[in-house]
Amino acid sequence: MSGVSDRYVSFAAIDFDGNMAEVLRHLHRHIDDPAKSNLLWDRFKRRLAKAEAEAAPVSDKLLLLHSHVYYMVELFEDHGDLEALAALEKLEEECF
Repeated sequence: MSGVSDRYVSFAAIDFDGNMAEVLRHLHRHIDDPAKSNLLWDRFKRRLAKAEAEAAPVSDKLLLLHSHVYYMVELFEDHGDLEALAALEKLEEECF
């Protein structure tokens, strides 16, 4: 399995920060648009800002993304964003 990481053997080759950043880039394209956002995503953005400002485990970005996977899938599917769905799938497979 050369070049392929197996998260159950080692996390060493997995780019957690890069995977999260890619999903967040796609997510922000949607939730920063007032026509696509709602109270859920407004709250998510506040929690994300807190997670990015603190190093506390409670405010962990990965945990925040993990707990919103189904909402992100729905958002990306509703807007036909296949690139975002692929990035989210990669994050799920490698990091969750």
